Amino acid sequence: MRAWTLPAAGAALLVWGEWLNHRWSKTLVHPDRGGSRAVVVLGYRNPSGSINRVNRWRVRAGLRSVGSGAGADTVVVFSGGAVGGDVAEARLMADHARSALRYEGRVLVEDRSRTTWENIARVVPLIEDARRIVIVSQPAHALKARAYLRRRRPDLADRLVRAEDYRLGEGTLLKPLLAAYGLWTLRRLTPAERRPPPPGRRPPAVVAAWFRRG
Repeated sequence: MRAWTLPAAGAALLVWGEWLNHRWSKTLVHPDRGGSRAVVVLGYRNPSGSINRVNRWRVRAGLRSVGSGAGADTVVVFSGGAVGGDVAEARLMADHARSALRYEGRVLVEDRSRTTWENIARVVPLIEDARRIVIVSQPAHALKARAYLRRRRPDLADRLVRAEDYRLGEGTLLKPLLAAYGLWTLRRLTPAERRPPPPGRRPPAVVAAWFRRG
């Protein structure tokens, strides 16, 4: 085996992870046309009474998805029940946003859902008046949730805009694992729900940018 084979294979795997997560972050979303914004942050199983690393990251991604021009018509909705422990994921995330990240905007908590389908079903009454809807999680999970919203409330699907839950080079070493798991968890979506970005917006540019960073 040539000396460059393993490094090249490793680099290809990292690029694949970046590419697929980037693609998922741009699927089932529409151009941002302005207006009121609802940012839905989905929780992750939290076995203890303190917020875990995944949920801390999701809170950060949710708050950066609010944008710099957020006003009184912006709401952040934390969604997730007590699935892995005694305290609801949504409450842990909301407390972290307030206490650790000093977020002072409007926050709502949905603390009863136990699955992604329930996340969407229970947040709909909280977000249906917003002109823009942002769903935040790891890109594959967020795509799954957007597909569920489109199934449940197709009238709201056109309001979905892209979250800030993908950043080039952020967690690059984990992205191949997230991509592999994402392929498994998205297997029940229809081809239309997993469609790639339209022509002219495909990810090869992100691949080139990744190499430039190196």
